[in-house]
Amino acid sequence: MTFGAAISDAEGLRLTPEEKSLFREMNPFGFILFARNIETADQVRALCDDFRNAVDRNCPITIDQEGGRVQRARGPLARDWMPPLDHVQRAGDHAERAMYLRYRLIAHELFELGIDSNCAPMVDLARQDTHAFLKNRCYGSDPKVVSQIGKAVAQGHLDGGVLPVLKHMPGHGLSTLDSHHDLPHVSLTQDALEQMDFAPFRALNTLPMGMTAHLVYDVIDSQPATISSTMVDLIRNTIGFDGLIMTDDISMKALSGAPEDIARKALSAGCDVVLHCNGSFAAREKVLIAAGEMTAQAQKRAERALAMRQKPAELDIQAAEAELSALMGGQVNER
Repeated sequence: MTFGAAISDAEGLRLTPEEKSLFREMNPFGFILFARNIETADQVRALCDDFRNAVDRNCPITIDQEGGRVQRARGPLARDWMPPLDHVQRAGDHAERAMYLRYRLIAHELFELGIDSNCAPMVDLARQDTHAFLKNRCYGSDPKVVSQIGKAVAQGHLDGGVLPVLKHMPGHGLSTLDSHHDLPHVSLTQDALEQMDFAPFRALNTLPMGMTAHLVYDVIDSQPATISSTMVDLIRNTIGFDGLIMTDDISMKALSGAPEDIARKALSAGCDVVLHCNGSFAAREKVLIAAGEMTAQAQKRAERALAMRQKPAELDIQAAEAELSALMGGQVNER
């Protein structure tokens, strides 16, 4: 069975008959959840069943559950966390272990709901001028430290049976604009980028899935990375990432044009699968049709990524919470 080269979403708390029919016909690789799709634990599990029943397989279901501002599931279904950068700074020398425990607990919560992927770790480097939409979601400004923390975050997910999605390749930290609304440009030389922003992605290049950045790296190519074959080649060959490459949401305003046209451009540039969020039913249908089926190479990467899903390791929740609290000086969650 060849997967559709798209990740799609749902309008509400359960799939409509029209959505079920569309997904059954188009067989998207996977799905993503938003706050509008989350009400109760039983409802989320039922919606995940809807998705999987529609495509008749155990497809991946992902979410943005970084903690802090970017957290789709909240209390009482999930712990409310402080922003990642605040967490790292509070943990100090214990940040690597503290972030592992944080995301091991997040993975446990997600897996219990039927969600088996999360769009993290985010290893973009925080800079002095990094836009506020991104800055406190980062883990720091030192590539080596960020790489170590990113590996711990990824392992916390994998140990919990949840596939991590590395983002935003090949680095979003230099953005002074919010790519949800504008197209950022980066003017650093490629040598400087390789020493700094690209370095954490190179260190984590064995992860199963990664997400592109909607940025223009002016000295390398004039097109946003998501639709640039030059930048996708750089991700593959310079960074060495051979996992499944998914786009960031192609409906974000950084990219111009109709979503179905952007989907074609991204796939033509070498992305394996397009992520399309928050569109109308008609828009989702157009994107799924435009994306079509995965290429043979994308299918291999997708199957290899799915093979990395594993049964969660045993977790003593109380012990993990106690250890994390000790590392964090007693303040673990958002207050």
